[in-house]
Order: sequence, then structure tokens, then C-alpha cells
Amino acid sequence: MRRRICMSMLAGVTLMASTLLGAAPAQAAPASAQVAQPSTQVAQSSARATQPADPPAEFGTDWHDPLTAAPPVTRPAGTSCEVTVAEAQFRDFTPYRGTYAPPRGCGERWSKVVLRLDGKVKGRQFDRLGYLHIGGVEVFRTSTPQPSPDGIEWSVEKDVTRYSDTFRGDHDVEMLIGNVVDDTYTGIIDVKVALTFYPADTQATGEQATGKSAVTPDRVLTLQDGTVTTPRNSERIVAEVYATGSGGGCEEYWYLTVPDAAPYSCKADEGPYREVQIKVDGQLAGIAAPFPTVWTGGWSNPFLWYVIPGPRAFDIKPVEYDLTPFAGLFNDGRPHRIDVSVVGVPEGQSGWSTPVNVLVWQDAKSERVTGKLTAHRAGDLANSSTYTPGSEHRLDTKAGHRLTVSGYVDTSHGRVTTTVDRALANSSVHRWTDGENTDALKGTWTDDETVTVDGRGPAKSTRAHRTYTMDGTTTLGAGDRLRTVLSLGDRAAVVETRGGRRTAWSRLDDSYAGDATYTANVPRDQRHAVGTTSERYRLYGSGGCYDRSLVTVQGTLTKDREGC
Repeated sequence: MRRRICMSMLAGVTLMASTLLGAAPAQAAPASAQVAQPSTQVAQSSARATQPADPPAEFGTDWHDPLTAAPPVTRPAGTSCEVTVAEAQFRDFTPYRGTYAPPRGCGERWSKVVLRLDGKVKGRQFDRLGYLHIGGVEVFRTSTPQPSPDGIEWSVEKDVTRYSDTFRGDHDVEMLIGNVVDDTYTGIIDVKVALTFYPADTQATGEQATGKSAVTPDRVLTLQDGTVTTPRNSERIVAEVYATGSGGGCEEYWYLTVPDAAPYSCKADEGPYREVQIKVDGQLAGIAAPFPTVWTGGWSNPFLWYVIPGPRAFDIKPVEYDLTPFAGLFNDGRPHRIDVSVVGVPEGQSGWSTPVNVLVWQDAKSERVTGKLTAHRAGDLANSSTYTPGSEHRLDTKAGHRLTVSGYVDTSHGRVTTTVDRALANSSVHRWTDGENTDALKGTWTDDETVTVDGRGPAKSTRAHRTYTMDGTTTLGAGDRLRTVLSLGDRAAVVETRGGRRTAWSRLDDSYAGDATYTANVPRDQRHAVGTTSERYRLYGSGGCYDRSLVTVQGTLTKDREGC
């Protein structure tokens, strides 16, 4: 299948280098491996099922509004305050600019802050990427669904409590969802973004607080000319990187790229392995596997995503790095350079955006925290892609990398040593025929991380095992009938221990499956498209349980069931 068919065309969206979206408020555990805490209120909700609808024989001019099986953000009871941050219609690449002021009547400490985007679009349009900056901090990044001729509406919620330091001041606001509107692509993206604050300060509100003040970073910093200067009493430092391969070129499909020797339309000298690295003053400080996001036009087949997007497509989560072993270096009061790069991207190739936030926790009882990096062990990067020619071409890839860093800080409560051990692995098999009329990939990416904090009392450890999977085939057959069968997986197992005893644990399994067929290279009303898609999102552990399943047929929601 030719790449002109395969590319979903996020149409050259330029994302500004800053940062984005926090999935959960930071806790005392390492931010790079937060233990998910399913709400018991959600867990106790009874199983429910929508009344099954009779789907049409094929897709029509309208379908169910987009939705995901992920749990809603839980909200405290009681008083809340809402602030509209942005309200705009995006027709081109002109950013929305406005101002933000903290809410009145909700104090300066909050138990939770929830961001909500409500969007609508109708007509014809590609999938687009977007960001929201408040005070230069990128607090949200998302992509958009593709509309029906009759129009769709959708919403996205995020817990952004971790950015409370930013929300306490007056700031400029900038938002962009880059778009193109002309005689062919008619969809104007209309959005509103609001923040809802739940106060924890009873004296400020004069009412009962809705909950304890969340444990959040004391400072949220952005890079200035590629450098950051942290407070001299920093005792914990975490970097967020919203790494996304996009823009309509081959890096949008980085997992399908092949070395020059193989006859395929997307080339990369070292094959499909990608690794997001962060360096501090030129020294490797963290490694991570990027999530293989499939946008809502991906794999040549928008009918897979009209109602249920792939995992994380609306919820672009950051890669997180615990940089606490480097805190002694950061605390000298000088600016330090932070560089983010993506291993495997051909030199000069565009398509990756890697904005950075730096989250800092300070020692309130010390003016200066000293420390030292005590260990730095980087393994050799293994990356092998083997091409086998034939009537069905094949590329086998195996890759991996390991990094261990350790350092201490001398705080007001004693010496604290933090050790971060991270190991990445990737294996994939890519098969395709001449002309790419059949194109298939089966791949697995793992990202294992252990963060151990040893100070006063028993050592605390957080172990996270993340697994991302993709198994799909696209075939262009007789009559230009294009069929895509695809499954995606986003899984994580997290365990916290103290003194060797388990104190908390969680398991996440977000699984998507789709099978859709349509006639390519014809007007929209002649595609005769059919498709079945499903998603099951399971999150369970010491904090409770959540389980929801969705099924659609020809854009009609036929199942929506929830319950553990």
C-alpha cells in the first residue's frame, strides 16, 4: 500500500517547545512511577449497560460522539470555582492568546484542579494536534477526532493539580490546535477549556474544605534558552517530556520505518527503534520508551477511530524522569542545560516535539541543600534490524538500553539517597509486499523502572513495568477495498514497597481492537465503509477497581458496560 494512502496527515502541525499535561497530582512516591489510585466511589458503581442499538448496514453521514473507556476524573464534594482559560475557533495556525487569573473565593491551596476541554466540529477535517500554555507551562496536549458531515462533540478531562504553583499567579495564555480550512477541509474546531478548583483552605473560603491540600511540586519551571535554574534548596526534581512523533511525515509512523536497504516508503538509517533521552549538562540523565500513539486517522483507516480513539490519543501523557540524583548539581544556583533527543530519528528529520517541564520539591527548613551524583552506569545501546527480502519483505528488530543513576542530598531531615534504574526493550516484526498493498506490524515495547529512596527509616521503592503493544495489518485488495485489523495495548504494573514490604500496588490494562473496511480513492459517499471497534479499560489494585467496556458497529455504540 502506497504511503500516500497510509499516512493520516496531521498536516504539519508545529508544536511549540514547552510542556504539558499531568495525568495525576504528584505524590510522595516518584512521579515517574505513580501508583494509580482508582476511586472507591467509581469501584462501587454497579455494572450498567446501554440499551443495544441497531447499527446501520454501513457508515452513514453521522455517528456516535467520540468517547473512551478511561475513568472520569474523580472530584471532591463541596465548593468549587471554575475559570474559563480559553474559548476559540481554530481555522488555521494562529494561536489563541488570552490571560489567566486565579479563582476568587477558592483560596490558594486546592485538593484538586481539573481541566476540561469541550470541543465540536462538523464537515470534513483531518486529525490535529494541540497544546495549552499557561504562563509558559504547557499544561495540556491533545489530538482531535475526525468529524462527521453532521457534526460531533467530545470532551477531555485531566487532573492538573500538579501545576498548582502555576495556577496561583496571573499569567498569559496561549492555545493552538493547528488547522486548515478551505473548500475541501471544512471543519472548524470549536473548543472551550476550563479549570475547576476544589479548595482545601477553610480560612480562605469560610466553608468546610473539600479535602486535604494535594501534595504538589513547590515550583513548576520551564526551560529558558535550553537551561533551567532551580532553587538552591531543591530536594526532589522531576522532568516531564511530552514526546510525540507527528506532523504527517514518516516519524508519525516511526514504528514502521526501515533501513535504506529495504524497499519501503518510510526510511530511517537505524530502523524503527526510538528512545527518548534527556541529558543534564551533556550527561545522559534518563531514558524512556515513547508510547506508539496512533492518531485518529492512523493506519490508513479513519473508520477505526471515529468513535473510540486509540489509547492516549486524546490524553497525551508525558514521559517522566526522576532527576533527583542530580539535585546536588542543580543546587549550585547556576543555570544547567537540559537537552532532549530521540534516538533513531534520521539527521535533519522533523516530526518530533519534546517540550519539557521541570517539577521541583523544596526543603522548607533549609536555605541550601547540597548533594552529589554517586553512580552513573549506562549500558551499551543494542539496536539490530535484520531485513529479509522475498515476495513478502520482512524486517526483524530487537533493541534495548539500560541506565542506572544514583545520588544523595543532605536535607534538614538527614541524608537521602535516590537511585533510578531503567531498562528499555523493543521487539517487532514488520512484513509487507511490493507496492505495500499488504503492510503488517507486530511490536512490543517495555519500559521498566525502579526508583529507590533511602533516608531516615526503611527504604522506599517504586517499581513500574510498562508494556505497549501493537498488532495490525492493512490490506488493499480487489476493487480498492482497504481493510485494517488492529489491536493496541497500554499496560502498566506498579508496586510500592517500604522496608521490603508491599504498601501499594496497581495494574492498568487499556486494550483496543478494531476491524474496518472501506473503498479507497473514491468520494466519501461512495466508500461503503463498515467497521467494529472496542475498548476495555481495567484499573485495579490496593486503591480499588474500575472496569469499563465499549463496542461500536458502523459508528453506533452497541455496548457500554461498567463494573468490577
